[in-house]
Amino acid sequence: MKGMVTAPQPLAVDVGVRVLAEGGNAVDAAVAAAFVQMVTTPRSCGVGGFGMMYIHTPETETILDFHGKAGARVRPDMWEHDIVRENTTGYGYTLQGQVNEVGYRSVTTPGTVAGLHKAQTDFGTMPWREVLQPGIAVATRGYEVTRAAAAAWKQIPTSKETPWKTITASPQEGGGELIANPDMARTFSVLAEGGAEVFYCGDIAGTIAEYMERGGGFVTLEDLSRYEVTVTSPLVSQYREFAVASNQPPGGGLTILQMLRILEGYNLSDMAHHSAEYVYTVSMAMKAAWADRANLIGDPAFVDVPVEDLLCDERAASWRRRIDAREEITIPRWHPQEPPCTTHISAVDSWRNVVGLTHSLGSGSDVITPGLGFMYNNCMNCFNPVPGQVNSIEPGKSRTTGMAPTLVKTGDRPFFTVGAPGGTRIVTGILHAILNVIDHGMSATEAIAAPRFDCQSDVIVAHSRVAPSVCDGVRAMGHEVQSLLDGYGGIASVHGIILDPDTGTLDGGADPGSPGMAMAVI
Repeated sequence: MKGMVTAPQPLAVDVGVRVLAEGGNAVDAAVAAAFVQMVTTPRSCGVGGFGMMYIHTPETETILDFHGKAGARVRPDMWEHDIVRENTTGYGYTLQGQVNEVGYRSVTTPGTVAGLHKAQTDFGTMPWREVLQPGIAVATRGYEVTRAAAAAWKQIPTSKETPWKTITASPQEGGGELIANPDMARTFSVLAEGGAEVFYCGDIAGTIAEYMERGGGFVTLEDLSRYEVTVTSPLVSQYREFAVASNQPPGGGLTILQMLRILEGYNLSDMAHHSAEYVYTVSMAMKAAWADRANLIGDPAFVDVPVEDLLCDERAASWRRRIDAREEITIPRWHPQEPPCTTHISAVDSWRNVVGLTHSLGSGSDVITPGLGFMYNNCMNCFNPVPGQVNSIEPGKSRTTGMAPTLVKTGDRPFFTVGAPGGTRIVTGILHAILNVIDHGMSATEAIAAPRFDCQSDVIVAHSRVAPSVCDGVRAMGHEVQSLLDGYGGIASVHGIILDPDTGTLDGGADPGSPGMAMAVI
């Protein structure tokens, strides 16, 4: 196989595969596919958003962190007395007037254009202008809206400033209507010619800053002009005979690696898959790592994150002793989760360059600046409004996220690239896929399609395909379990590719809870 792409949007996958077939590399394919995703799922991702990208080549391994950053006008205590409640779902905080959720004050400085432009110009083989053309074409001619999108758009709350309906029209009840977005096409065309510079320092930047100020937003023209992508090496930890590499904080990679460090002390392959013992053990490892995350992990530019301590043998052993003794593990509140309004692309090319790209709008601000055609992120809603916490509001700070494009390697060779949208459940969705491949010998499709469960609170949430008798067994061990009632979805939307290190064969998996697919270039 000459390459493969997997993602939740078939049209984006098809574009990525065509790029590979025409001689592009994995970065070219991922960036081209990402711009198509922005058109077809404009509330999940877009140039007003943020993300993370893992790039593996024979010469280097790089993480590009292009998270949204709080604007210069924010203050750490500005919303401290506006808290109505911490949301029972764990996703953020309800404030008076929804000021952190909807409107210009919910927006952080967007990073997606900077991140994708840097990836393309530093690691791609095709011109930036060329990889934007498929997205421009789809936005210009339109695309068929799915039933799911049609139903969701009818429920979207609209902002008085820039109603969402101006670009969604009125999708038919059953989907199938052809929807174009000429404003987005024009914005993409300007970006194609002007690169990231025009978004952060040029005409688009001026328009963004003007409307931010009109709407009382926190992002300034200076915030845009000073935006920089954070370039780091991946965090790497051993699990069994494999090296697992993922992103640095404020992303979710460290939490995945900590879960694996705890679970390495158990012989999971000897446990019946999804037995009560298995569900309990894996859930408690999840819970332990989430407890540490809530207390200790934030933006490392603002918080001293004890990475080595979180991954050390002693801490993992200490957590195992508590799990084995069935001690209660409490996750402190005031930790945010994200909604599953995110997307992901995994891509592998004929040179075995590997890319994992996760990008998002959070849950979307409902703000579309007139004439630009894209929605902004609402990342302010996941900052802790209480000052002095690891994830509290500060100018220039990125809030924590579950995004975690991850690569499992055997020696120096890539073995399994995996990622997902799905809020903080990205972390647990990816964990399941890794365990299923390494400990249970599953194919990519089997590993991704298997039932999942998640534990970030006093209740384990499980797919309905986790048997009721198993759930009863876990309750007998001292922990509550709640069924999602659905057999798929709700616990991330995992997509990944296994690379056979001996034969070079590619095995792709797309989450059956999404409409996506894995597609190869033969």
